[in-house]
Amino acid sequence: MASSSSTAQIHGGLGFSSLKKPNSRTLFFGQRPNASFPRAPFPKLTSKTTFRKGFTLRVVNEKVVGIDLGTTNSAVAAMEGGKPTIITNAEGQRTTPSVVAYTKNADRLVGQIAKRQAVVNPENTFFSVKRFIGRKMSEVDEESKQVSYRVIRDDNGNVKLDCPAIGKSFAAEEISAQVLRKLVDDASKFLNDKVTKAVVTVPAYFNDSQRTATKDAGRIAGLEVLRIINEPTAASLAYGFERKNNETILVFDLGGGTFDVSVLEVGDGVFEVLSTSGDTHLGGDDFDKRVVDWLAGDFKRDEGIDLLKDKQALQRLTETAEKAKMELSSLTQTNI
Repeated sequence: MASSSSTAQIHGGLGFSSLKKPNSRTLFFGQRPNASFPRAPFPKLTSKTTFRKGFTLRVVNEKVVGIDLGTTNSAVAAMEGGKPTIITNAEGQRTTPSVVAYTKNADRLVGQIAKRQAVVNPENTFFSVKRFIGRKMSEVDEESKQVSYRVIRDDNGNVKLDCPAIGKSFAAEEISAQVLRKLVDDASKFLNDKVTKAVVTVPAYFNDSQRTATKDAGRIAGLEVLRIINEPTAASLAYGFERKNNETILVFDLGGGTFDVSVLEVGDGVFEVLSTSGDTHLGGDDFDKRVVDWLAGDFKRDEGIDLLKDKQALQRLTETAEKAKMELSSLTQTNI
């Protein structure tokens, strides 16, 4: 996760007119050997630097946060005392459920409070939205069957999420924007400073449409998204690999919605994703679904009732499966 604590704005005519744009798969933290662009977009300033008349230098201190917008949970971090710090939310937790809900009174709920009421309000509670962002309806047939809310198609074939409580349908990025807004609001309170800029991570396999939609979500949330970076690159930064030279590393990422493995080449402060592979239908959500299917199958055999057709029962089963899965992280067995 990347973040920065200050920026400099320089006025007066100095600048660089022919910067080489880096490859979209590469993240630069220094100068690539033989590159045709400078290390930084500003000239080096020293105590002996002189400026012509009319030149002004304005240094603006502002927080730039790093955001991990996840399928099931999200997190936000900032640099504090020279070290990246995960920011706790209003509930005192380091992660925030990527869940948004609307009540019959048109109240909007985000995070843990939205997740808690999902059992009684399944059709208006939106989760795992990252699976739909930047995608067409024709691409998400399987995903749409795994959620308790209605996934519909608009006139252009895009995905819309139906919200009967307020008689409206949302694009996936509009829902993700609500999660981003909560993260940024919590960060602003924690840092005691308004946050308007962020770096957001995405899976390495995200295509241009998904990356653009993620950036749009930031814009809807009122954020300036300075950069979209690959999740394996962010993980490599977190472990300090940018300080090493000529390393080839493997990043294993098993998340709430996806599993992917990426091979990166690191050298001279440059990260390049050489290859990435994985399964977009293998993650914590999918583990939960297997347990839900098993429970529902058992119940149908014994009682003759298909719980999967009842949205409220489906949501309750999903929560039960998730709880059991989490308990098995530290126990050898659990009861459902």
